[in-house]
Amino acid sequence: MPGDNERHVRTRKQQLATACVLVLALLAAACGESGMDSRILVDGSSTVYRLTEAVAEEFGIAQGGAVQVMVGVSGTGGGFQRFCAGETDVNDASRPIKDAEREECFINDVRFLELPVAYDGISIVVHPDNTWVDCLTIEELRRIWEPASTVESWAQVREGFPDQPIRLYGPGPDSGTFDYFTEMIMGEEGASRWEYTVSEDDNVLVTGVAGDPAALGYFGYAYYEENRDRLKLVAVDSGSGCVQPTPETIRRGRYDPLSRPLFIYVNREALERPTVAEFVRFYMETAPQLAREVGYVPLGRADYEANARRVAEASGHGS
Repeated sequence: MPGDNERHVRTRKQQLATACVLVLALLAAACGESGMDSRILVDGSSTVYRLTEAVAEEFGIAQGGAVQVMVGVSGTGGGFQRFCAGETDVNDASRPIKDAEREECFINDVRFLELPVAYDGISIVVHPDNTWVDCLTIEELRRIWEPASTVESWAQVREGFPDQPIRLYGPGPDSGTFDYFTEMIMGEEGASRWEYTVSEDDNVLVTGVAGDPAALGYFGYAYYEENRDRLKLVAVDSGSGCVQPTPETIRRGRYDPLSRPLFIYVNREALERPTVAEFVRFYMETAPQLAREVGYVPLGRADYEANARRVAEASGHGS
């Protein structure tokens, strides 16, 4: 039989365990149902991911690790599927929400704020060993990427180019970059050939192009900027001469037609949670600097201030 001292130790352990359960329950109640107020769920565009991840990292530091921001990368379309089902708090988007997605949100009673956060220029890239192409016209890009394209060799793109294979890399149909590129180049969203390496993860595309001398690909400017030593940037001629994407040409709209705004969509109900409202406010405060750091072009300060006012009003903390 256990002695008095052993019974005392066991009783003390039970008391401590009960106390710990009580403390955890009180903490959960203070942080919201099931502690969800300490966790913010974000998904969507791999393009916007770079900026949101940078904001999330800085926010976590500012919060002393008390809040966990989980940022996924399922593509703009895949992200909207989750967002409009009420599964996430924020969706990163490299294009505006589509009518069908808006309707799905409405059906599921998911009301949202659309907040622009930066500008991007979809970048056309090749392997650094490619010495023959410095600029492509919109018509050449269309012939390469159109659904009925028979282009298999660089010689088929332009007279004087070598008769070498051309291998393509680009995002898939869940990507907002895919939607925007096909609409701007083909004139119809979703119109594309499918004989190419497809990934919703731009890092996969970077690795593919960087390792393939026959490659041609496209993705967000920040991914080129981070990997400029592994990639060669190709200018685009939309009729007014060859223009490369740079912060200046993107900001002024000279990199036409592949300059575009980037967005986050925020669930209005989620904004009622103080940590979500604070995260989005923090996003607008830090985006001007962090957008530059990750390779995108920030909006004007007044645009971020207007976004912050909308967030404050939607969260019930407006003036």
